[in-house]
Amino acid sequence: MKRMLLILPLVALSLSISSFDYYKPAPKSIPQGGPSPLEIGTALKDALQQGTVKSTSLLSAVNGYFGNAEVKILFPPEAQKAEKALRRAGMGKLCDNVILSLNRAAENAAKDAEPIFIDAIKHMSISDVSGILMGANNSATAYFQKTTTAQLAAKFKPTIQVSLNKVNATKYWAQAAGEYNKLPFVKHLNPDIADYATQKTIDGLFVEIAKEELNIRKNISARSTPVMQKVFSFAAKAVH
Repeated sequence: MKRMLLILPLVALSLSISSFDYYKPAPKSIPQGGPSPLEIGTALKDALQQGTVKSTSLLSAVNGYFGNAEVKILFPPEAQKAEKALRRAGMGKLCDNVILSLNRAAENAAKDAEPIFIDAIKHMSISDVSGILMGANNSATAYFQKTTTAQLAAKFKPTIQVSLNKVNATKYWAQAAGEYNKLPFVKHLNPDIADYATQKTIDGLFVEIAKEELNIRKNISARSTPVMQKVFSFAAKAVH
C-alpha cells in the first residue's frame, strides 16, 4: 500500500505533463539577418508574461476553473470509482461539494499565481531560446513548464492548502474519503488532497498559457510589443 501511494503521485505528474511537448533544440540555427538572441529572449519572456497575466486573470475569476471544461478539477483518477460508489450510496451532494470546493480553491489560489510565474519568467535562461522559437507551437510553454513546475509547486502548495481550507475542500474531501473507506473490500483513499489540487491548478494555468502562446504565434494582433511582432513574425516566415 505504501509503495502504491508513493507511485500514484509520480504517475499523476507524468500524465499531467504529457500533453505538452518538451522543448528540444531546433536542428537549425536562426538564419543570418534574423533577430538577435537578446530580442528572441525578450520576445519569449514577453509572450510568457502576457500569457501568464491573461491566464491568471481568467482562471482566478468565479468559475474560472469550475466553468472551464478544459481545466475543471474533478475527482482524482484513482478516486473515480469511489465517487461512483458514493453517488450510488446517496451521497451525490457530498461529491458535488468536493468538486466545487476543489475548483473554488484553485480559483482562489490563481489570484496569487501571477507574481510566482513572473519571477520564474525573469530568471528563465535564454541560452536555447532560438530552439524554443523555432520549435513547436507550445515550445516556450513546455520549456517553461519543464524547468519551473517543481519550484512552482513548492511555492504554490501553501497557497493551495490555505485555499482548500478556506472553501472547505479539505473537510469535504476528508469526509468523502472517510465515507468511502468505511465501505467493505475497497482500497482506502488518501484523505490528503492538497498535492493533487496543487498539480491540477498549475496544469490549468499552463493550459491557458499554451493557448495564449499559440495565439501569439498565429495572430499578429496578439503580439503586444514591437519586439514580439518582430521575432514572432520572423519565426512564422522561417518555418514555412
